[in-house]
Amino acid sequence: MSLKPARQKKCKSCKVTFKPFLSTASVCSVDCAVKMAKANSAKTIKKNIKARKQALKSLGDLHKEAQPEFNKYIRLRDKGKPCISCQRHHTGQIHAGHYRSVGAAAELRYDENNVHAQCAPCNNHLSGNAIDYRINLIKKIGIEHVEALEGPQEPKRYRHEEILAIKAKYKLLTKELTIKLEGTA
Repeated sequence: MSLKPARQKKCKSCKVTFKPFLSTASVCSVDCAVKMAKANSAKTIKKNIKARKQALKSLGDLHKEAQPEFNKYIRLRDKGKPCISCQRHHTGQIHAGHYRSVGAAAELRYDENNVHAQCAPCNNHLSGNAIDYRINLIKKIGIEHVEALEGPQEPKRYRHEEILAIKAKYKLLTKELTIKLEGTA
């Protein structure tokens, strides 16, 4: 039984075609092998540093990254709708206003039924304008959902992976909704 001669390959470093001595060779020379090793080493080091930095982030840091993605999705979802509290269409800044605040019910922080588009005056200057928010929230999602939000909640302790998944989910949903809205416009 005779071995087949190795067929020509393209060097992964310099892109020159060569006939390898071994079938597993991916570079044409020692110089190219050294260049390839240095490049792979730099990529690996950069990747490891990024992973270590991510692992060092506190839960608070991760919430600070995930919350804006969630809020961006809520503002886009409710685009063109009036403020949940005062029912006016504002030309100014629109917030993602929580019915139950993050301080009062942290477990509802990323609950889409708990967060709706709200004008800056209602959210900032009227502390959420809670009475009108509740009235209009009942009209929007129904009394049973509002009472579920107001009722006792199971405490939620987010883990790193969960917060990263939330961030990724809402980043993707925002992208999909943007594409959908641009397609209908």
